[in-house]
Amino acid sequence: MTKVLVWCENVQNKTQENVIAAYPEGMHNTLAGFLSADGGLSVTTATLDDPDCGVTDEKLAETDVVLWWGHVAHGQVPDAVVERLYGRVVTNGMGLIALHSSHFSKIFKRLMGTSCALAITKPGYGAEKLWTLLPGHPIARGIPNPVEIEAEETYNEYFDIPQPDELVFNAAFEGCGSFRAGAAYHRGRGKVFYFQPGHETYPVYRQKEVQEILLNAVYWAVGKARG
Repeated sequence: MTKVLVWCENVQNKTQENVIAAYPEGMHNTLAGFLSADGGLSVTTATLDDPDCGVTDEKLAETDVVLWWGHVAHGQVPDAVVERLYGRVVTNGMGLIALHSSHFSKIFKRLMGTSCALAITKPGYGAEKLWTLLPGHPIARGIPNPVEIEAEETYNEYFDIPQPDELVFNAAFEGCGSFRAGAAYHRGRGKVFYFQPGHETYPVYRQKEVQEILLNAVYWAVGKARG
């Protein structure tokens, strides 16, 4: 059984009406819900509200993959938690999947070694086409090309990340250029995948194709074939 930890800061979900409307149960619970429906995964959640952000040595020792979503509270994650995560990825081979605005999380920047800054093109939202660049990659298994997303925040280049080991998906947004939306890396013994879709005001994580990509990514991160 692959053990998955879904981490969300869970800040805007308490106070921002359009975020609550998109994910009334909390984004972490939405993510955990469809992941838990897969019989090969055992899924738990954690947020900023938990002691040590729910990311203790004991918890990580029993975790194979972490999905990480953050936005407005990156700075509230203690450096000790970041180093704990970093060590588990690089030394122990844990997988990490950084979601959407987690491009600017402390842990993703630590793993990448760059600023991980990007551009957001006005008006800031639009339709997205997610194009598969590596159809034979395990993360792209069974995914239509392109994936059509009705509305999403419009990320744009330049995205200050290292050259991906494997660029699985590239995004094109209405009214702006392309974006490296699905970038895979090896870091020490572990694997890291950055996946762009998932702004908090749009229910993108309810879309079946997006769910399938994330399920594929979990299995890729642990080096298992998805059944």
